[in-house]
Amino acid sequence: MTQHWPAGEIARMILDGFDDYREHFRRITLGARERFEQARWQDSQRAAAARINLYEQKVGEVNGWLRDAFDDEVLLAVEQWPLVKSAYIRLIDPRLDDELSETWYNSLFCSLFSHDQISDGCMFIHTTRPSIRSRQRAAQTSTYRPDGNLKGLLRAILANYAFAYGDLESDVSRLEEQLRECLPDWVCKDPTLAVELFSPVLYRNKGAYLVGRLYNSDEQWPLVIPLLHREGHGIEADALITDEAEVSIIFSFTRSYFMVDVPVPAEFVNFLKRILPGKHIAELYTSIGFYKHGKSEFYRALINHLAGSDDRFVMAPGVRGMVMSVFTLPGFNTVFKIIKDRFSPSKTVDRATVIDKYRLVKSVDRVGRLADTQEFADFRFPRGKFEPECLAELLEVAPSTVALEGDTVLIRHCWTERRMTPLNLYLEHASEGQVLEALEDYGLAIKQLAAANIFPGDMLLKNFGVTRHGRVVFYDYDEISFLTEVNFRHIPPPRYPEDEMSGEPWYSIGPHDVFPEEFPPFLFADMGQRRLFSRLHGELYDADYWKGLQAAIREGKVIDVFPYRRKAR
Repeated sequence: MTQHWPAGEIARMILDGFDDYREHFRRITLGARERFEQARWQDSQRAAAARINLYEQKVGEVNGWLRDAFDDEVLLAVEQWPLVKSAYIRLIDPRLDDELSETWYNSLFCSLFSHDQISDGCMFIHTTRPSIRSRQRAAQTSTYRPDGNLKGLLRAILANYAFAYGDLESDVSRLEEQLRECLPDWVCKDPTLAVELFSPVLYRNKGAYLVGRLYNSDEQWPLVIPLLHREGHGIEADALITDEAEVSIIFSFTRSYFMVDVPVPAEFVNFLKRILPGKHIAELYTSIGFYKHGKSEFYRALINHLAGSDDRFVMAPGVRGMVMSVFTLPGFNTVFKIIKDRFSPSKTVDRATVIDKYRLVKSVDRVGRLADTQEFADFRFPRGKFEPECLAELLEVAPSTVALEGDTVLIRHCWTERRMTPLNLYLEHASEGQVLEALEDYGLAIKQLAAANIFPGDMLLKNFGVTRHGRVVFYDYDEISFLTEVNFRHIPPPRYPEDEMSGEPWYSIGPHDVFPEEFPPFLFADMGQRRLFSRLHGELYDADYWKGLQAAIREGKVIDVFPYRRKAR
């Protein structure tokens, strides 16, 4: 069978499917500039969702090609698939996106076979791509030198990225002022100072971003120049950012994916890694739309961490969830979330609904306030990598998802998310100033999600986390919905004095009804925090505020949510 088995033909068909996917991906991506220049913001949102859905759609198509071309007896002879892998390696060696094509191959293999067939002999558990590529590739960056003239430098940069600027000279003057504020005077005057910018523009939501670095002979700083389209006023350069923490937030796991044409993905990711050394490459691949490859890189980092450390899984700190059980590795900045077999009686959702809610988050505008997730099936870990109390709890609350197979723990289905400090725990140990900042940001998170047509549902403090940059982010999605699906109501006045004394409401309540007046005691047991939040964001307790947001969304308005601090004009 080996001699005549069509390994080469199967490998070629898989790669042809990858080329088809990449062409459609690139076509959607290249439309970003026109959508930005024409201020077609709703089209931008639809394109972002379409590009995310494209991957699974194309994997399904290629699966169909393979099943039409080959009998199952031939196609599903798993013992022959090492030959397909070898043939595929020869095909992808000359490519500039070879690491992505490995992930694509893995997706096709997993669409054909059950996960217990996964092995490094048949697929790419570990990459075969060299970390340093020897072949010559086209430069993806442009370098600029000020020669003592910062204004001329900035003018040359903006001219190279040719947009219909509304007031170029005003933008140049503002950027020069911000650059001088960001860097010491001696750096601005340093004759070795240079700027290296990635040639393609990165687009996301209502912004375009020039990304690169400033450097001299001794050190470097990240550099991002966001561009905005002020409708009726043309394009303007909105800010100049050199702070690593601020640039890191722009590439955050809480943001939607950039639209950017990347001819050589590995080289661009390496460039980003040099200016953002704190970012894992999985997050960087994901941030530019290659979320499936980000998932591959995450998995490789996880198995390497487990192999190289004594770290063991424990239950995540915080209040136990009513729907999800959450565990983590202390030395690995991720939580693993599985659906319980039985939910708390107060929860009216079912398992299928929870899965739909979590998948919804992938395709909506996360506006910096929703944690991105990755969905996995059939994780297998050594039993010795679990603390006994953790494993016992998982087996008790989710026996249909967590199973013991000898010395192996099988996790049939889970999501991974970035680990954060639960907001309720953060507030317990926060200073007065930190409490003020956290509650201010908590309210902003709710408002920005609402303006992006997302209603969290369960807004309890325990369902929000605080990132390492101090931002408040929502991460519990089992009750999430579109804001426009919610019926916000005022509590009707009591009919009789006895109504107020009754333990039951005197008014009917529909399945989508929400009464914002009930929020204060629901959200805050601490009276001081309740009063402070009412002062900061009291409008959230008014049904009319929420109805106003719904009206704006129905009129097609897309809000501005900036992933950076904006200087006063």
